[in-house]
Amino acid sequence: MAHYMNSAMNQYRQTGIAAATVETDPVKLIEMLLGGAIDRLAYARGAMLRQEREAKHHYLTSAMSIIEHLRLVLDVDAGGDIARNLRRLYDYMLGRLPAANLADDPAAVDEVIGLLREIKSAWDLITARAKAH
Repeated sequence: MAHYMNSAMNQYRQTGIAAATVETDPVKLIEMLLGGAIDRLAYARGAMLRQEREAKHHYLTSAMSIIEHLRLVLDVDAGGDIARNLRRLYDYMLGRLPAANLADDPAAVDEVIGLLREIKSAWDLITARAKAH
């Protein structure tokens, strides 16, 4: 768990997000990473529509780094089918975004944003249930 936390925290800091609570709460860290990826994709989509190629590339690359990190820290042994399905979903996203970049396809970015929002809502529910107990 310590290696996961250090690795995730480093990724979190590299993406420009900071909050003291994430150092002790891995679920909160995942929620924030997902939120960061969603935000960056929204910025990338806006840059795409404005034909700001450099900004689009920056935000897409940043979002893909976060998604890749989320994919890499999955514990398939402990997470079983859920972790395997998440890995496949992250792989799909990581295939969709470079294609969206090349084709200037905001619909593909919207699709990935929607998928990430679904995953994030599940994590948000985990946090809410944990706080209720």
